[in-house]
Amino acid sequence: MSLPEATRAAFALLLSGDAALWGIVWMSLKTSVLGLLLATAPAVLLGYAIASYRFPARRMVIWLVQASLSLPTVLIGLLLYLLLSRHGPWGSLHWLFSQPGIVLGQCVIATPVLVAFTLAAVQALDPRYAETAIALGASRWRTMFTVLREVRFGVVAALISGFGRVISEVGCALMVGGNIAGQTRTITTAIALETSKGEFAQGIALGIVLVALALIMNGALMLLQGDTRAAGAGQ
Repeated sequence: MSLPEATRAAFALLLSGDAALWGIVWMSLKTSVLGLLLATAPAVLLGYAIASYRFPARRMVIWLVQASLSLPTVLIGLLLYLLLSRHGPWGSLHWLFSQPGIVLGQCVIATPVLVAFTLAAVQALDPRYAETAIALGASRWRTMFTVLREVRFGVVAALISGFGRVISEVGCALMVGGNIAGQTRTITTAIALETSKGEFAQGIALGIVLVALALIMNGALMLLQGDTRAAGAGQ
């Protein structure tokens, strides 16, 4: 099948509402969003704590957080595979080659992104916000909520970037999920499978969906950055 023919067939699949194709898209969205939601609260709290408090080896912790952004997802998949396999310490959960296993992997992948972005946003904020809150008698939790409210644009940017990372990764989803049709097959693992089979129509269709999601996420991030600059100019 030539590229023009495969592309026409891909658009035909998209427009016809092919159940298998949109089932794969739904699987990817569901596992990515769930993994991101599970990672958000602890990651944001950790990022805030690292940025706000001084402790021994703090610089090393920041270095490790930043370095973890470039950690290959296939390595995360390997580690989780060993943990979730039958003889692994978490084997009793029976999460290997299952949707909970993929969600766990997406959660692990998203965590460094959320921590690093939150850390950067809090560090960039004028420290007088926290100092003023403390001077007015705010508790630690109240001070934290005040600071996070001021850096909310940065936190939302972290969520958008984290979603982009987990929806587009293939290594962990393939190793932990097993690419099982109708159960753990995601957009990226399906593209890899269909390409290896020489069936390009579904792969192109899923690629179009993935590109559309990337454009939507990056468009939202651009609008957010514009709102941030407008808010800063108005102050």
